[in-house]
Amino acid sequence: MKRTTLAAATLAVAAGLVAGGGAASAAGHAGGAGTHSAHVSVFATGFNNPRGLVFGPNGDLYVAEGGLGGSHSTVGKCRQASGAAAPYTGSSGNPVLGGRISRVTPAGVRSVVVRGLPSSQTAPALGSLVSGVSSVAFVGHHLYALLAGAGCSHGVPNVPNGVIRVGHHGNWSLIANLSRFQRTHPVAQPDADDFEPDGTWFSMIAVGRALYPMDSNHGELDRVTPNGRIHRVLDISARLGHVVPTALVNHHGRFSFGNLGLFGAADGTTPNEHVWDITGRGHVKGRASGIEQVLGLAFRQGRLYALEMSTTPGGPTPGTGALVRLHDGRPVQTIASGLDFPTGVTVGPDGAFYVSDRGFGFGAGQGRILRIVP
Repeated sequence: MKRTTLAAATLAVAAGLVAGGGAASAAGHAGGAGTHSAHVSVFATGFNNPRGLVFGPNGDLYVAEGGLGGSHSTVGKCRQASGAAAPYTGSSGNPVLGGRISRVTPAGVRSVVVRGLPSSQTAPALGSLVSGVSSVAFVGHHLYALLAGAGCSHGVPNVPNGVIRVGHHGNWSLIANLSRFQRTHPVAQPDADDFEPDGTWFSMIAVGRALYPMDSNHGELDRVTPNGRIHRVLDISARLGHVVPTALVNHHGRFSFGNLGLFGAADGTTPNEHVWDITGRGHVKGRASGIEQVLGLAFRQGRLYALEMSTTPGGPTPGTGALVRLHDGRPVQTIASGLDFPTGVTVGPDGAFYVSDRGFGFGAGQGRILRIVP
């Protein structure tokens, strides 16, 4: 997803320095945002690297889980990722290590909808960080998910990255092969030093009768129909370069996306990541700045909120994640802080925020979902 100049920082994550993090709280933001009183509670536990989440038409919460990685290597069999992330190793069909999708009732009771989905991990030099199922979305009553840890370059040669449809009794089927689409429809400005052949697909939302997956590594937003047709909506790399777009939201027909940014000294010492709006004819317009490492966006009562994985420029720091409100191009309120590497946010039918917390770097079952009531 990003340049790998801070391998030591990510190794610290994998070594467990984030374990035992305290409860989240309301606190100030490095960009100058004020504070706001919020009630933060643990809604559900037992997740393996939880990522994107969405409420289904039945009122239950569905959570994408990256899984626990794997040990299968494809070195010498296909093109590998660039940089310290390579070589990835992966698993597919493994009910213990594999990615999952879980369902959580309004009472906080978790059950597994599908297990054994592809999961992979970076090389130990980058902390063995996990990718797997990164996002979930509904079109009508049908559940779809985005595979991010699959593909030969991730140690999973028989399943590509793509969009899957989830059926009954844990069954699923691939409807859109995004790995192949990227090979045949390359973006204009791929970053050679940080290139993953199968991409790093982090966000997907449903708008109308279509799905919109976004890739962080190549820098693209695509449209996928339920029958599997793929169409490029925006080549983000051609407009902005390698900004690592991660978070996607649609409000009243307009897409907005935020970015993770690059890690290392070049990232500076002040929060400098952004949110952009996609305007007509594929143009982008800056909406907000002065934020850091954005992994989630959500609208609540017409107001835009950003989920920051960490608020420290240059690289991630344990226990510094935050949920902030954006207004007039900047963060103006911190709703909750002290989050442990949060990776996804949505607003529930009750008006509360639901956040995937401990989204990477923690052991099996240590991921959790927080409920944040402003």
